[in-house]
Amino acid sequence: MIARSGHLRSIRRLLTRSPVVAILGARQVGKTTLARTFVERQSRRFTFFDLERRQDLARLDDAELGLRDLRGIVVLDEVQRRPELFQTLLVLADRPRAPARFLVLGSASPDLLLQSSESLAGRISYHDLGGFSLEEVGVQKLDRLWLRGGFPRSFLARSNVASYEWRCDFVRTLLQRDVPQLGISIAAGTLERFWAMLANYHGQTWNGSELARAFGVSHHVTRRYLDALVATYMVRILRPWAVNIRKRQVKSPKVYVRDSGVLHTFFDVRSMRDLQRHPKIGASWEGFMLEAVIHRLRARPETCYFWATHTGAELDLLIIRGRHRYGFEIKRTTAPRITRSMRSAFADLGLTRLDVIHAGDETFPLGPKVRAVAAARILTDLRVPR
Repeated sequence: MIARSGHLRSIRRLLTRSPVVAILGARQVGKTTLARTFVERQSRRFTFFDLERRQDLARLDDAELGLRDLRGIVVLDEVQRRPELFQTLLVLADRPRAPARFLVLGSASPDLLLQSSESLAGRISYHDLGGFSLEEVGVQKLDRLWLRGGFPRSFLARSNVASYEWRCDFVRTLLQRDVPQLGISIAAGTLERFWAMLANYHGQTWNGSELARAFGVSHHVTRRYLDALVATYMVRILRPWAVNIRKRQVKSPKVYVRDSGVLHTFFDVRSMRDLQRHPKIGASWEGFMLEAVIHRLRARPETCYFWATHTGAELDLLIIRGRHRYGFEIKRTTAPRITRSMRSAFADLGLTRLDVIHAGDETFPLGPKVRAVAAARILTDLRVPR
């Protein structure tokens, strides 16, 4: 068992200020385990409903009757199966001296669970749960985390072969069972082909028209496919940042397969030897370290961007904190250096700091307010901006 103490602290803090807290994340990412660990440690009174079990669904046929007399913490797992429960939670959350607080677990983004954001506005807090992070597994297992990804059963599998097979089964189950249960009406085979094709665009700007031509559909249809993968936490969209300069700037978002292990499944990469020989190793490293930096800095999705111009200047990741702009370049090299593109990004964006995340062993300055930060040292050398 890997302790997820940071997530436990966050949930405890959110429950002190909101009557309803939603833990959202991909299927099999560990939401149920985290919730059970939390309630067993924090509350003498708790009730757990698994909405994939017929017995628990039957107990909530009359949801208000089934929930109103409960005390302590009430956990509703896989709440996307019964989104109408959010209206009941609104009534219960508004009771004076509410005897219970609610922890709801879902495998769909808030945009897909529209009822939660509409009916519980001001009463619900969200906590996104991803796979294991470097902070949780330790930098000594960086390569293992990169190869296998952060899904607990994939990372903890007895071998690389077992990890790969688990991920293959996970992708199949997600497409054939979980996506349809979310009300997304896209054929499993179609979405799998799209996902596989999207993996080859990992780290590139979104070109819906090009993908649409490959599928023989409109770009609106491929955007719907993309939105389905975003809503299930399989893909990250990184928005472009634009500043008022004379240069023509890229205005399309970048797309990344969030979990490096899932990405490697589509590449048929099963070992570090396979990965080191794969032509997409650079793109894989970029996406893996991008997720690591975002997690390390506790950056919310709406504060994360990339920047690029049509003349070639670019910045892999831009994080906005108030008036400060923090830039990150990710290079799979042991000898990073300042490039013309970095100088352009620093000047045009007015960066507070620029860090070049690299695959070497040491962190060292490259210039004024520019550092080379070793990937294996980001837990100690990458400071969390306040």
